[in-house]
Amino acid sequence: MKRITESCKEAGTYREYFDDVIATLADILARRDMAQQLFKKSGGNILVMHTNKAGVTNFEQNPALRMINDLNRDALSYWRDLGLTPAGLKRINEAAMTAHEEVDPLTAMMSKFRVVDGT
Repeated sequence: MKRITESCKEAGTYREYFDDVIATLADILARRDMAQQLFKKSGGNILVMHTNKAGVTNFEQNPALRMINDLNRDALSYWRDLGLTPAGLKRINEAAMTAHEEVDPLTAMMSKFRVVDGT
Protein backbone atom coordinates (compact mmCIF):
# COMPACT_ATOMS: atom_id res chain seq x y z
CA MET A 1 0.00 0.00 0.00
CA LYS A 2 2.87 2.32 0.81
CA ARG A 3 4.47 1.88 -2.64
CA ILE A 4 1.18 2.63 -4.38
CA THR A 5 0.62 5.73 -2.24
CA GLU A 6 4.14 6.94 -3.01
CA SER A 7 3.58 6.35 -6.74
CA CYS A 8 0.37 8.39 -6.59
CA LYS A 9 2.19 11.19 -4.78
CA GLU A 10 4.96 11.18 -7.40
CA ALA A 11 2.37 11.35 -10.19
CA GLY A 12 0.53 14.11 -8.35
CA THR A 13 -2.71 12.15 -8.20
CA TYR A 14 -2.80 11.17 -4.51
CA ARG A 15 -5.84 12.18 -2.49
CA GLU A 16 -6.50 10.89 1.01
CA TYR A 17 -9.95 9.69 -0.01
CA PHE A 18 -8.26 7.26 -2.47
CA ASP A 19 -6.90 5.21 0.44
CA ASP A 20 -9.66 2.58 0.18
CA VAL A 21 -9.01 2.20 -3.56
CA ILE A 22 -5.27 1.95 -2.87
CA ALA A 23 -5.93 -0.73 -0.23
CA THR A 24 -8.00 -2.72 -2.72
CA LEU A 25 -5.25 -2.49 -5.33
CA ALA A 26 -2.68 -3.61 -2.75
CA ASP A 27 -4.87 -6.64 -1.95
CA ILE A 28 -5.18 -7.52 -5.65
CA LEU A 29 -1.41 -7.29 -6.06
CA ALA A 30 -0.83 -9.48 -2.98
CA ARG A 31 -3.15 -12.14 -4.38
CA ARG A 32 -1.39 -11.88 -7.75
CA ASP A 33 1.99 -12.41 -6.03
CA MET A 34 0.63 -15.53 -4.30
CA ALA A 35 -0.68 -16.84 -7.62
CA GLN A 36 2.75 -16.22 -9.21
CA GLN A 37 4.41 -18.24 -6.44
CA LEU A 38 1.89 -21.05 -6.96
CA PHE A 39 2.55 -20.94 -10.71
CA LYS A 40 6.32 -21.23 -10.16
CA LYS A 41 5.90 -24.06 -7.62
CA SER A 42 3.70 -25.96 -10.06
CA GLY A 43 6.52 -25.96 -12.60
CA GLY A 44 5.63 -22.79 -14.48
CA ASN A 45 3.90 -24.68 -17.27
CA ILE A 46 1.57 -22.60 -19.40
CA LEU A 47 -0.49 -25.65 -20.33
CA VAL A 48 -1.49 -28.48 -18.00
CA MET A 49 -3.33 -31.75 -18.54
CA HIS A 50 -6.88 -31.76 -17.22
CA THR A 51 -9.33 -34.64 -17.08
CA ASN A 52 -12.96 -33.52 -17.24
CA LYS A 53 -16.02 -35.21 -15.70
CA ALA A 54 -16.45 -37.44 -18.73
CA GLY A 55 -12.93 -38.79 -18.29
CA VAL A 56 -11.51 -37.00 -21.32
CA THR A 57 -8.03 -35.56 -20.85
CA ASN A 58 -7.14 -32.31 -22.62
CA PHE A 59 -4.59 -29.55 -22.38
CA GLU A 60 -5.82 -26.36 -20.75
CA GLN A 61 -4.26 -23.14 -19.59
CA ASN A 62 -2.70 -23.44 -16.15
CA PRO A 63 -5.32 -22.17 -13.65
CA ALA A 64 -2.63 -20.26 -11.73
CA LEU A 65 -1.61 -18.46 -14.93
CA ARG A 66 -5.24 -17.65 -15.67
CA MET A 67 -5.58 -16.23 -12.14
CA ILE A 68 -2.43 -14.11 -12.61
CA ASN A 69 -3.80 -12.71 -15.87
CA ASP A 70 -7.19 -11.93 -14.32
CA LEU A 71 -5.62 -10.20 -11.32
CA ASN A 72 -3.29 -8.18 -13.59
CA ARG A 73 -6.31 -7.06 -15.62
CA ASP A 74 -8.12 -6.02 -12.44
CA ALA A 75 -5.03 -4.21 -11.13
CA LEU A 76 -4.63 -2.35 -14.42
CA SER A 77 -8.07 -0.79 -14.08
CA TYR A 78 -7.18 0.43 -10.56
CA TRP A 79 -3.78 1.74 -11.73
CA ARG A 80 -5.57 3.61 -14.52
CA ASP A 81 -8.14 5.10 -12.13
CA LEU A 82 -5.37 6.25 -9.80
CA GLY A 83 -3.53 7.94 -12.67
CA LEU A 84 -0.64 5.46 -12.59
CA THR A 85 -0.72 4.68 -16.31
CA PRO A 86 -0.02 7.19 -19.09
CA ALA A 87 -3.65 7.12 -20.25
CA GLY A 88 -5.00 7.38 -16.71
CA LEU A 89 -2.70 10.26 -15.84
CA LYS A 90 -3.62 12.09 -19.03
CA ARG A 91 -7.33 11.66 -18.31
CA ILE A 92 -6.93 12.92 -14.74
CA ASN A 93 -4.79 15.88 -15.78
CA GLU A 94 -7.18 16.92 -18.56
CA ALA A 95 -10.15 16.67 -16.20
CA ALA A 96 -8.31 18.69 -13.56
CA MET A 97 -7.27 21.32 -16.08
CA THR A 98 -10.75 21.81 -17.51
CA ALA A 99 -12.30 21.89 -14.04
CA HIS A 100 -9.91 24.59 -12.85
CA GLU A 101 -9.26 26.66 -15.96
CA GLU A 102 -7.76 29.93 -14.94
CA VAL A 103 -9.06 33.09 -16.53
CA ASP A 104 -6.67 35.88 -17.31
CA PRO A 105 -7.30 38.63 -14.69
CA LEU A 106 -7.56 41.34 -17.38
CA THR A 107 -10.08 39.29 -19.34
CA ALA A 108 -12.10 38.65 -16.17
CA MET A 109 -12.15 42.38 -15.37
CA MET A 110 -13.05 43.38 -18.93
CA SER A 111 -15.91 40.91 -19.05
CA LYS A 112 -17.58 42.84 -16.24
CA PHE A 113 -17.79 45.99 -18.33
CA ARG A 114 -20.31 46.40 -21.07
CA VAL A 115 -19.00 48.08 -24.16
CA VAL A 116 -21.42 50.61 -25.64
CA ASP A 117 -21.05 51.53 -29.26
CA GLY A 118 -20.90 55.36 -29.42
CA THR A 119 -21.84 55.70 -33.08
